[in-house]
Amino acid sequence: MITQLQIDGIPVVHGPATGPMHAGLVFRVGFADEPLAKRGITHLVEHLALHSFGVADYHYNGATSVEYTFFHTRGSEADIVKFLNGVCAALTDLPMHRLSTEKEILRTEENSRSEGPTEALALWRHGARDYGVVTYPEWGLSGITPDDLRAWVARFFTRQNAALWIAGPVVPAGLQLNLPNGYRQPVPVASSALPVRPAYFSRPSNMVAWDAVVRRDVRAAVFAGVLERALFRSLRQESGLSYTVHAGYEPRADGSAVLSAFADALPEKQGAVLGGFVDVLAAVRLGLIDQAEVTTVVNQRVEELTHAEEQGGRLPGQAFNLLAGRPVQTLDEALAELRAVTRDDVAAVAAAAYADGLLMTPGRGGAEWAGYAAAPTSSDQVVQGITYPSIEDPELSLVAGERGISMVGDGSAATVWFDQCAAVLAWPDGARRFIGHDGIQVSVEPTLFPNGHSLIPALDARVRPELRTPMPARDAARIPVPQPRPPQEVQSAPEQPSDSGGTVGAVLSLVVLSPLLLIFGLLGLAMLLSLVTDSEDTGSEIILGLSFLFVAAACGYGAAKAIGRLRGR
Repeated sequence: MITQLQIDGIPVVHGPATGPMHAGLVFRVGFADEPLAKRGITHLVEHLALHSFGVADYHYNGATSVEYTFFHTRGSEADIVKFLNGVCAALTDLPMHRLSTEKEILRTEENSRSEGPTEALALWRHGARDYGVVTYPEWGLSGITPDDLRAWVARFFTRQNAALWIAGPVVPAGLQLNLPNGYRQPVPVASSALPVRPAYFSRPSNMVAWDAVVRRDVRAAVFAGVLERALFRSLRQESGLSYTVHAGYEPRADGSAVLSAFADALPEKQGAVLGGFVDVLAAVRLGLIDQAEVTTVVNQRVEELTHAEEQGGRLPGQAFNLLAGRPVQTLDEALAELRAVTRDDVAAVAAAAYADGLLMTPGRGGAEWAGYAAAPTSSDQVVQGITYPSIEDPELSLVAGERGISMVGDGSAATVWFDQCAAVLAWPDGARRFIGHDGIQVSVEPTLFPNGHSLIPALDARVRPELRTPMPARDAARIPVPQPRPPQEVQSAPEQPSDSGGTVGAVLSLVVLSPLLLIFGLLGLAMLLSLVTDSEDTGSEIILGLSFLFVAAACGYGAAKAIGRLRGR
């Protein structure tokens, strides 16, 4: 049974557990609280706070998630007291001499991390703020100073913003959680980069993924289980199109929850997997859900909760609830709520989730045919300012103005407004990358634009200093060198084909045809004039005279064509 108490002003949830005692200290701060320009600062605090423990003879670790950061350990009562007291002491006096070393460790850690199958959905849904920040690298590490860390700790790592869970027979004696006073920090307000939903975007991967934000509720958790079973049955068991199929439910502190699902696909089966995935979502949206499926999922969840209660696995979630302002729930209350879920409850969640859905399609395939709108991939406005044509690409140009910056080319534009800028990555060689709240980016390589280096100071002056994120120097080989456009080839006038043969032919035609014209013309006229004085055999004379005149006309036409050729020269 879970009990509540306080230690040094920090709320505590305690409950019995089988196996070794374990405990954790959690703070209501995570990636979603970080501005993009300081991305990684919470993770850095976590690492610095754990440095003093070195290689201990008991298990311990720390973790930074979207909304929470926690330090947890497993061992004896004395081990737990030593660890928790040590974490609190370290937070009040971080080992700043380790700053550069821990930054390098974090960079190495990030370099080995692979993107999760549904991670890109958060970026497209939320952009470069709050719940979308988690999708970005920890770019802020380079510029974080000791003063930045002290200010972050003073704001978030306080006793009023902390909670503790302890799983074991007793609360160990000797805990001294000496943390500074502060305030309970509110949950970030989720932003949206989607003008319409349901929506989709394409990504070059062999994966179909989907998510939706719904009300945080046990019914939504049951729906996630029902959806996974439906996808597994359709895409793996019946059609054999996918190997890995999964659906999940992730509660948030603001009272919402994220439903997600994904299925893998072979390159040649991407279209079939997408079609099957969409069909399953459409079916559950229409309420085609079997009560037996709901009962099966409920029974599975009941077993999982009962097992977690025995091992103390429900305690971390209850500590998170305390920080979110939610009541601690007993096992009996949780089980009763779970068993009350009906098929109609799950169908209602399915309809709400479908309406809010965001679909990631593999390759370049779209989903308009299924009723999903394309998520925006470019900006619908271009700033007013000075245009700088690219040295290399005649179709590309940079527009810099008082209110923002745009990159225009290929019939589309990317615009970042300075008052809606999340961060500016700044390299020592002058390169800049402006990232807007909506996730749109504009990269400026000064070497690729005329007077590019003189433009950079003016751009820097228009962005708030705290948004500037210094980046490590680049190797010279990575700094682009402009390749001038190739000079246009001189187009010489096409050589006129020789027509000397045509000229000679025209002259010969005139020489031959002119006398014939004269001879046959005179003969024809003579024959016709003879009719006046000689009335005998007039029929044959008329025919003969007209024939001579016809031949003369033909010779005249040929002579006229020859004269035309000579004049056209």
